[in-house]
Amino acid sequence: MSERVNVKKKSSAPAGGNEPGATVAEAKADAALPALGPKEMLRWAWTQLTSMRTALFLLLLLAVAAVPGSLFPQRPANPSVVTQYIKDNPDYGKLLDSLQLYDVYSSAWFSAIYLLLFISLIGCVVPRAIAHYKAMRSQPPRTPKRLSRLPEYGTLVIPADAGIPASDAIHSAAGLLKKRGYRVEVRDDDGARPSLGAERGFLKEVGNLVFHTSLIGVLVSVAVGGLFGYSGQRILVEGDTFVNTLVGYDQFNPGTNFQSGQLQPYSVQLDKFDITFDRESQGKFGQPIDFAAAVTTKENPEAPAKQETLKVNDPITLGGTSIYLTGNGYAPVVTIRDGDGNVAMQGPVVAKLQGDNYYSSVVIKVPDAKPDQLGFAGFFLPTAFVSNDGVSFSGDPELFNPQLTLNSYYGDLGLNDGAPQNVFELDVQDLTPLNARNLDAGGITLAPGTSYTLPDGKGTISFDGVKRYIGVDIHHNPGQLYALVFALLAVAGLILSLYVNRRRAWVRTGTHDDGRTMVEYGLLARGEDHRLAAEAAALRKLLSEEWQLADDQAAKSSPTPTPAGPQGPEKDQ
Repeated sequence: MSERVNVKKKSSAPAGGNEPGATVAEAKADAALPALGPKEMLRWAWTQLTSMRTALFLLLLLAVAAVPGSLFPQRPANPSVVTQYIKDNPDYGKLLDSLQLYDVYSSAWFSAIYLLLFISLIGCVVPRAIAHYKAMRSQPPRTPKRLSRLPEYGTLVIPADAGIPASDAIHSAAGLLKKRGYRVEVRDDDGARPSLGAERGFLKEVGNLVFHTSLIGVLVSVAVGGLFGYSGQRILVEGDTFVNTLVGYDQFNPGTNFQSGQLQPYSVQLDKFDITFDRESQGKFGQPIDFAAAVTTKENPEAPAKQETLKVNDPITLGGTSIYLTGNGYAPVVTIRDGDGNVAMQGPVVAKLQGDNYYSSVVIKVPDAKPDQLGFAGFFLPTAFVSNDGVSFSGDPELFNPQLTLNSYYGDLGLNDGAPQNVFELDVQDLTPLNARNLDAGGITLAPGTSYTLPDGKGTISFDGVKRYIGVDIHHNPGQLYALVFALLAVAGLILSLYVNRRRAWVRTGTHDDGRTMVEYGLLARGEDHRLAAEAAALRKLLSEEWQLADDQAAKSSPTPTPAGPQGPEKDQ
């Protein structure tokens, strides 16, 4: 005893010496802390990264990082809008560009968050899956010495004349628990008091693991779609054919690892486009209510032609891509001859919708005209009316009185400079006007079947008719189907983890001196389980029916359950 006292006195002495004035602070200052080397730092960083708290934080951070993508125009979606935005905001436009806020979803900081979240989820799921696999293969926990400490506890008494010994009772209880989905282990080596341990609800953790694994699958699927997918837009006039090649797109947005060999050589021809307008409602008269594009498709040049109908929210699928109907309008058909009398341009011109009743703007560029290039800008009216102020407007979206109103220009269109231009805009700054309302020649007003001779012998323009056009979005996402599957699995796993409860049950039997068989049982839930009392009542009912016990006898034999202490069952169970 004296040695033990001396040791305590020695260990409690300050590290700086045995001086009586030494303080605890001085002892702490003199204590040598172990140094963290590179290996220990990496282990600590990995532990922090693979914690569930870090994964949740990264998931929230990823959602916050995606917000700028909805606040600022994105270059992959529309590069021209981004260029114009930078011009309109010279003070901070270039700063935002340097921060990659116009390329949010492919930026370095968004990709870093994405990859860290991916690694964190894997680091969380894999160890938990291994631990759960070992738990499923292990035996149920040992029977506690005092079952009365469990949250749900009860006893039953089997009369001596029933002829059911303790060993038979424990095996019949095991059979009942197995039928209820429990994994049961019978302990017959407990002398005169055999017992069993049972456990169920492993699907709860399985659902949790499926949920988190599915999140990883969704992330991988989205990454695959971003790397190998592509999207594009094309305008098709009635009679035109789109072939799935790079030159066939009006606008094309490839994925990071896109290869032109991924394009399947299918074709789509627009045969006819029909629009149904509302002709009955008072407040919505003249508004479109249905769109239907009759198309002819071919999976490849040798495949047979197939007639299909493309509608809004009802895409067609070809070559692994989905084709969506996104827009429509009118395309006036014109023929333009230059000053030498040669046909410089002939065909439909897409009119861009600008207002109600399909009021549309028209831009025509004729770079092949001689001796000077020609340009036209104006409006197309499906049903032309003139207001009291002399302003033309469209009174109906149908082609009741189509009219083409244009101004004409000549000069250098700037198409030979190599700089891209918007086909729906005409820069008239360097052009000389030929026709306009403020000129002596006036503007050009054409009805179908009429023509107009340009001033100064620059040529002629004729309005031959009107066709309809549609705008289509083409999307190819190889990870889309997998993302849907993993999303459904995540929902299923979440449902399992929410509605399946992890429970443990123990039953112990013994033989009384008078020959009666004493049975006690207890249940414990891992986590909160508001249905544990109902499970205990169901188990009691099954045992009573199995041993044909009277209800009043079973009720008398069950004492009031004793709530478990804050520590649960004893440690020496």
